[in-house]
Amino acid sequence: MALPIFQDSGLKPIYNKVAAGVRLDREDGLALFASADLLGVGALAHLVRQRLHGNRAFYIYNQHINYSNICINGCKFCAFSRKAGEPGAYEMSLEEILGKVEERAHEPITEVHIVGGCHPDLPFSFYLEMLRGIKQLRPEVHLQAFTAVEVAHLAGQAGLSVPDTLLALKEAGLGSLPGGGAEVFSPRIRQHLCPEKLSPEGWLGVAQTAHKLGLNTNATMLYGHLETLEERVDHLVRLREAQDETQGFLAFIPLAFHPQNTGLSELTGPSAIDDLKTLAVSRLMLDNIPHIKAFWVMLGPKMAQISLCFGVDDVDGTVMEERITHMAGAQTPQGLTRKQLRALIREAGCEPVERDTLYSVVSSQ
Repeated sequence: MALPIFQDSGLKPIYNKVAAGVRLDREDGLALFASADLLGVGALAHLVRQRLHGNRAFYIYNQHINYSNICINGCKFCAFSRKAGEPGAYEMSLEEILGKVEERAHEPITEVHIVGGCHPDLPFSFYLEMLRGIKQLRPEVHLQAFTAVEVAHLAGQAGLSVPDTLLALKEAGLGSLPGGGAEVFSPRIRQHLCPEKLSPEGWLGVAQTAHKLGLNTNATMLYGHLETLEERVDHLVRLREAQDETQGFLAFIPLAFHPQNTGLSELTGPSAIDDLKTLAVSRLMLDNIPHIKAFWVMLGPKMAQISLCFGVDDVDGTVMEERITHMAGAQTPQGLTRKQLRALIREAGCEPVERDTLYSVVSSQ
């Protein structure tokens, strides 16, 4: 493995660990974030990415459905949620949700991605009927639905344990969980920004319970608001420790904070440098999570493209229609075609590989 040219000599000891396959520690993560040598940090992450995935970069033909933004939590960083009756609040009926699926029944979608708010009134049966209805329409499609926060909420609504809730959802057609709702695990941040939300221990508990029941999940971190670099690294370390135990996280997705229309609208959000460094450090620290995803809806297609040289191996998918980030002012498209995603990947010098949710190859053309 050729030694990259580092502007920051402090990266050389970390390179030695990376080259030897030695796990980085918390101090290494902090040193990476502190380094002004962005290209050096990126080169280290790219070495790991190449070791794991070669030149391949993944994408998926998926459809997003955000079924309701009515939510009991009221997180300060969220522009999506509303209380019932507030301007902008909405709630899709089962017929509307199934109609969204039927509209695209002619397309070779392999995943329907479903997330919403923690609705105070929808019964558990609504969610079971949603999954069953979609599977009846498209039995071949994988349903990645309901964050750990939603699952814990549904368990409370139904009066069930988390394992029993997950088993009921799985029986109805749930295939895996998305990674949203983790935010930053720091108690300081959560007390300030989302005190009503499921605790970090609760989020990790739901995710690890899902893993033990045969349901893979993703993991996320919302960055670029009030958190410190130390809190980011601690978040990554806790995810890595959880993955050591249950091995169920498929991908990690750093989510760039969008401040517009939130309770933190005075902030600017992360810079491009911060985006790339966070993706790269995530790849280097999370040695046991196979994939690092650049969610182009939040980062923009161009930044997602550049990130393929900073440790990222997945740019998500076609998406079709996304509301959560766009309600926070995102100017990105609502969706990209397979042709656009393949071109984006090829222009970055990578080989596009269409995958399904569990990273089986659908097409490498």
